[in-house]
Amino acid sequence: MAKNPAYVETAALCDKIIRDVGAGIFSPVYLLMGEEPYYPDKACEAIIDAALAPEERDFNQTIFYGLDTDAGSVASEARCYPMMAERRLVVLKEAQNMKSLEDLATYCEEPLDSTVLVILMRGAKADKRKALYKTVSKIGTVLESQPLRDYEINRWIIDFYSSRGLSIDPDAAALLGESAGTDLGKIALETDKMLKNLPEGTNRVTADDVEKNVGISRQFNIFELNKALSARDSSKALYIAARLGEEAKFALPMATAALFGHFYRILTLEVRMAKAPVSSQEKAAILGVPVFFVREYDQAVANYPLPRLMRVLAAIEEYDYKGKGGAGQDTEPRELLLELTSKILNV
Repeated sequence: MAKNPAYVETAALCDKIIRDVGAGIFSPVYLLMGEEPYYPDKACEAIIDAALAPEERDFNQTIFYGLDTDAGSVASEARCYPMMAERRLVVLKEAQNMKSLEDLATYCEEPLDSTVLVILMRGAKADKRKALYKTVSKIGTVLESQPLRDYEINRWIIDFYSSRGLSIDPDAAALLGESAGTDLGKIALETDKMLKNLPEGTNRVTADDVEKNVGISRQFNIFELNKALSARDSSKALYIAARLGEEAKFALPMATAALFGHFYRILTLEVRMAKAPVSSQEKAAILGVPVFFVREYDQAVANYPLPRLMRVLAAIEEYDYKGKGGAGQDTEPRELLLELTSKILNV
């Protein structure tokens, strides 16, 4: 299966940072940034854990927050020498909120050898045209984490479990992805919680495990609704939509986003198949799903020829707009989901 090179590269760099700091190898400056905060947060925590022994932190560790400080204060602290320790650690969290952030470029041009400066931009990134990014790129380490697309999340979950010496069934990965979306931190947190409740020595996670421990119904979720719609199983799709809409945490915009992503993948596959024959492995790579799911998409392609597919996507966009209150819409989200499901089945 083809992998997104962006997240593979980001994960590899994050792992390298963690290995290096664990071995006592530090960059003078780290710029950790990106719209997806999982990897920057993970790298920052590893640096904080490894830079100083607990007894050294009182005099040698300073943590700033962007809203409460300025570049002058951070740079001044970074220029101080360590006390009875090998190094000094200065961390600027929520750096995107500091108005004078770019002024730190002056310090970064000649950083103190005995200081480790960490600049953490959560959910944001530095302007690559400006001095701060360019300077840190030359003398330090830049980690940029980009968000995954919806169709990439199942592959990421499988890779994430593999990196921890675990396997997860494809349908279990899909169910976990349905629950957490593209929030990698939430997936990691839910995984930790789940593993604490599973028998010691568990090395394979099933859909039953996810259902019991993550709190998502295996029968009534967007993943199952998509399957029913792919098969054009009207009674099952409408039943799932009704039950899904009754969930306390149900939000129509999240549902329409998942539905649109599913049918857009069908469109992508259909366009590709129109050009030349495509093997199951190639289809899985195009879709960003395990081969396990290809049969469902083959069925969907047969059930939704291109004109019908375009009407489906238009209907989803219409109900996404309605679900966000468009045109003064005040219909209950559950009813809107049922209407949309019926419209998809009858286009």
